[in-house]
Amino acid sequence: MRNYKKYFFILITLFFFNMNSVVAQEKEQSIEKANLEEQISYALGYDIFNTLKETFVLDPAFFMMGAMDSSEKKPKLTKEKLEQALESYKRIARQKQIERIKMESKANREKGLTFLEENKKKENVVTQPSGLQYRIITQGDGPLPKATDTVECHYKGTLIDGTEFDSSYRRGTPATFQVGGVIQGWIEALQMMKVGSKWELYIPPELAYGDRGAGSLIKPGTTLIFEVEVLGIVE
Repeated sequence: MRNYKKYFFILITLFFFNMNSVVAQEKEQSIEKANLEEQISYALGYDIFNTLKETFVLDPAFFMMGAMDSSEKKPKLTKEKLEQALESYKRIARQKQIERIKMESKANREKGLTFLEENKKKENVVTQPSGLQYRIITQGDGPLPKATDTVECHYKGTLIDGTEFDSSYRRGTPATFQVGGVIQGWIEALQMMKVGSKWELYIPPELAYGDRGAGSLIKPGTTLIFEVEVLGIVE
């Protein structure tokens, strides 16, 4: 859910313009012929309303009434009533967001489970009791990292549909991090990978980012694939 206060600020800025004038002009000319400020005002109004209605069924008439009263500093509700209404909105919006995340996570988990069930049948794919799967590309002969060690790795992360969301190879610089400070699937795998090893990891959501997701590409309940190469243990 986007920050409500941010939109409230934008809304006040939007209605700084004389709305009655805009409505009158709209009768005489189409929005395509309006000047830039008017088109921006229209676009902001459209975007704000469209965004907010994703979390709540807005009444356009009362929404516009509130906006006009705000621009004129003449509220029809007391300050206490306004605050109560806004708190109710935020509570309803949060609940809808939780429900939406649960539904999205369930769908992604089902896709991931189907993928992992098929993947574990493939040659050389090992499935751990935790649900982690891996395939050894290169087996190193260096020391085994411990949870307290800091390692240097090259890696590439993709979704099960092949979409790449991160890659140290693409950046041209290996990543350095403590073994115990990454997602659970990596923590488990790295402590089995001798330095010099290169494995492909298949990580279910409970060993990755769970229902939180991460960034714009890793949605709630997403199964992840990583190609990981352990370059060394940093002293």
